Amino acid sequence: MTKATTKRSYEIDMCNGPLLGKILLFSLPLMLSGILQLLFNAADVIVVGQFAGTTALAAVGSTGSLTNLLINVFVGLSVGSNVLVARFYGAKQYEELSRTVHTAITISLIFGVILAIFGNLAARPLLTLMGTPDDVLDQAALYMKIYFAGMPIIMLYNFGSSILRAKGDTKRPLYFLLIAGIVNVILNLVFVIVFHMDVAGVALATILSQCISAGLIVASLVKDDGPCRLDLKKLRIHKAEILAMTRIGLPAGFQGAVFSISNVLIQSSINSFGSTVMAGSTAASNIEGFVYTAMNTFHHTAVNFTSQNLGAKKYDRINRSMLLCVLLVIAVGIVAGGGVYLFGDILLRIYNNDPQVIHYGMIRLSYVCLPYFLCGLMDTMVGGIRGLGVSVLPMIVSLVGACGLRIVWIYTIFQWNRSLDVLFLSYPITWAITTSVHVICFFIVRKRVCKN
Repeated sequence: MTKATTKRSYEIDMCNGPLLGKILLFSLPLMLSGILQLLFNAADVIVVGQFAGTTALAAVGSTGSLTNLLINVFVGLSVGSNVLVARFYGAKQYEELSRTVHTAITISLIFGVILAIFGNLAARPLLTLMGTPDDVLDQAALYMKIYFAGMPIIMLYNFGSSILRAKGDTKRPLYFLLIAGIVNVILNLVFVIVFHMDVAGVALATILSQCISAGLIVASLVKDDGPCRLDLKKLRIHKAEILAMTRIGLPAGFQGAVFSISNVLIQSSINSFGSTVMAGSTAASNIEGFVYTAMNTFHHTAVNFTSQNLGAKKYDRINRSMLLCVLLVIAVGIVAGGGVYLFGDILLRIYNNDPQVIHYGMIRLSYVCLPYFLCGLMDTMVGGIRGLGVSVLPMIVSLVGACGLRIVWIYTIFQWNRSLDVLFLSYPITWAITTSVHVICFFIVRKRVCKN
């Protein structure tokens, strides 16, 4: 077997052949990759919860929504690069494809440095603005500063893996994350148990392990013998590609940032109930993350299959791809969400044994995990629309539906009845409304864009 054939064996032909098998071959490694990446944070949370106490657990958990708020605009641009690479790959426009690859890697490093500087300067003031309790604030700020110091590496991994996904390669990112995940768990235990570094130790372990996965991604692109090959001497920003990437990715990033604003407001509301409730919500949120990641796989699958088939002008495969993605995400959401709720008590004990922490965690799981398939369906429809090259429309729908309604809920209904049940009820209600509108929008965009 030749070197070129070996490399192409990692890729999936999205434009020809039976769809169900190819979607599963694409999505399953991607799903496992996402779960492994989540284990980075889960390992942080489990180690500090078991060996550093409730306050440290609350400190790590309180940074999640704020961290996502700061990085989502930039990560959104990786969606733009993903869509462009997939479309050019499907259309066999290899010169444009190469320029997109080099532009994407260049801006990932630039944005990573910007985020590293801003995150370190703004961590404590932003956490204070969120109402983070005094007994949590110092450790939360320390965790954020160390985490953001590694942001160039995190951005490089996100953009690099999006390029591999776009050409149908989801296997190698899985292998790389498996290696990095094992290193992360080992370093967590060493830094926290042996050196008593608490939140600083888990943050440092996460960054060091991410260096491994990012390095392997870059090495794969450098050694690639196809049109996605990365030549470090050619790293630069190409005007046409950055504009196209921004047109698709910036609305996606802005949408993610505003989503994070609503989540920051929810986190601030959770903070008002004290560190025990924060710890319970943190543990439950980490468990939910595994379900969300499993479902979000089909968002990325929809983006890539629609993009490549749009580039290849195989419009009939777009409808069939989306139907399969929708059926699969609903099935995964119902099975995984229901399973997490059913075994929630056992799962929460992995993070913390305090009965109060477990009680508050179960409240969150009951309102989020059981109807979680609605969130997966919403994201999958957004992926299909973005794959068709339209990004502003799903952004507007999501901002008004999921984000706007959630913010209104917090300042009206939650203020009238300040309870965790009312707060978490905002999730399924806003998912259901927003999903309905996204389904309608997909068919409108599909009809306009895919004209035979």
